[in-house]
Amino acid sequence: MPQIGFTHPAANRHAQFQDVHVAYRLERSRRKSIGFQVGADGLVVRAPSWITLREVDAAVQEKSAWIVTKLQQFKDRQTEQFQKAIEWRHGADVPFLGRTLQLCVLERGLGRLNGQDLHPDQVLPVTVPPGASVTQVRDAAQVWLKKQAKSLFEQRLQHFAPQLGVNWSKLSLSSASTRWGSARTDGHIRLNWRLIHLPMGQIDYVVVHELAHLREMNHSPRFWDTVAEVMPDYAQRRKALRQAPVDLKED
Repeated sequence: MPQIGFTHPAANRHAQFQDVHVAYRLERSRRKSIGFQVGADGLVVRAPSWITLREVDAAVQEKSAWIVTKLQQFKDRQTEQFQKAIEWRHGADVPFLGRTLQLCVLERGLGRLNGQDLHPDQVLPVTVPPGASVTQVRDAAQVWLKKQAKSLFEQRLQHFAPQLGVNWSKLSLSSASTRWGSARTDGHIRLNWRLIHLPMGQIDYVVVHELAHLREMNHSPRFWDTVAEVMPDYAQRRKALRQAPVDLKED
């Protein structure tokens, strides 16, 4: 039976709970005690600087049942969000950057339907004609998601390309059902717009992966060395991507 595992993309500590392996992020803070937080990327443990690693490890082990339960619950919620068909209606939950936005449908001339006072960062706004069908709402929402994806992906390409010493010539959004991205020797990068559903750590991994192909058009040791130049923790991010509740592959 395969071992169950949860990996934070920026993990720097590991714990083994019987048949469950957890790679988590340990951060030092001004807290007076050890704190535990489970989010889109996984487990983060915060501890004051005066607490030893041995004490941190002991606290993590003591909290193991809670940690595994929360990690599994979070993963189950993500899986449910991705696998179930989204009801493209006002108030629906839509995965976005590892969290959830609430779909806010506005009909032209009528304004918000059943509106709630939510922060703009919690809302996916779409405007449709009066009496719009579910398909029209879905299409409008996906236009918004793709716009966000294009802008974000361009920013991340511009951020990482100079670090790798490469130049990309064009970005296209892909809707491929089998892969997250691809790169051509002419610098044309294709990234699946559905990456916008995932946490930033996983998006950045795919961006760096494709940019690295502009130096090494293969998956040789030299390719992975190239990825590691700017992303030393790429293996952890890659593992987290493979755990994502979307069944797509790397190029």
